[in-house]
Amino acid sequence: MAVFWIVLAAALGIAELVTGTFILVMLAAGAIAAAIVAGLDGPAFVQGIVFAAVSAAALFGLRPALQGLVHRDAPSTPMGLKAIEGSDGLVLEMFDTDHGLIKIDGELWSVRHYDTTETFDAGEHVRVIEIRGATALVWKE
Repeated sequence: MAVFWIVLAAALGIAELVTGTFILVMLAAGAIAAAIVAGLDGPAFVQGIVFAAVSAAALFGLRPALQGLVHRDAPSTPMGLKAIEGSDGLVLEMFDTDHGLIKIDGELWSVRHYDTTETFDAGEHVRVIEIRGATALVWKE
């Protein structure tokens, strides 16, 4: 039975190389612990319990610490719509409270602004405050 656990641990370790999530390697640690119990002639149900316990302890105890170490120096670059918020926009056509069009990083966006008393003329620069759906909410620079 120890051979089963060792083969399982090896397969999980190899699969972890593809995923890189630190989940399968934690299960591999549980399989190694179960292989040790099997090598000591422990019953199959004890092997299963050791596998589950060590895997759970590794997943909830060791994995968060490892992820913290790996992602500690990762830049916190905003992605998607969050990357657009805070950027500059160029007004392409005059707009008021109802409709308008601006260019943000080469893309055209429909636009509204927070201050409904202002109008914007073509050529003015605005700051993107928020993205709601496909509409940029802006403020005058």
